Amino acid sequence: MRKLQSQGVHHITLVGADRRTSIDFWEDVLGMPFVFEQPNLDNPGESHLYFDPGDGRLITVFTNEARKPDRARTSTGQGAVHHLAFSVSQATFRQAVQRLDERGVKHSGPKDRGFMDSIYFEDPLGLLIELASYRFEPPFGCSHADVMIEAHRIRVARGDYNIAEEHLADAIELLVERRQQSLSEDRTAKKPY
Repeated sequence: MRKLQSQGVHHITLVGADRRTSIDFWEDVLGMPFVFEQPNLDNPGESHLYFDPGDGRLITVFTNEARKPDRARTSTGQGAVHHLAFSVSQATFRQAVQRLDERGVKHSGPKDRGFMDSIYFEDPLGLLIELASYRFEPPFGCSHADVMIEAHRIRVARGDYNIAEEHLADAIELLVERRQQSLSEDRTAKKPY
């Protein structure tokens, strides 16, 4: 038996309310350009709006002008989506509280996740949204996932509770040592001063 190997998220589709609510939130609050619209090909009473979250992939929303926003928190039961997380730069993250406050959007305030910073708030339909910002850049030729798996292994080996910046720094050093050759026979840390 063989796997069906994925190559990334193609798109995520949400059930929205009316068209204006979707555009106002996804483009005007989160800055995702509204790039495409057509009828929902499975339900002609709905429109299908497409937004670019910043990586060229898509967030799509089914809208219907008869539906109005319901801010009740969406289900977090089994099989439900708990939240959607979107990547932002540290520069944008540091502005998130002010920019959400300017719009009157209730939020969690910044959360320290060890390897990233997060802030949570709900969309106009009660779906929990997270803005997440990594505290590190992976070395050239590596992904964030490469750093995370190495940091996890280091954390577990040390018996630490959660990934912290020290684990990230050590993981990055390990990845660089593995991936980038050196003419030095001994690459251990030295005291040159």
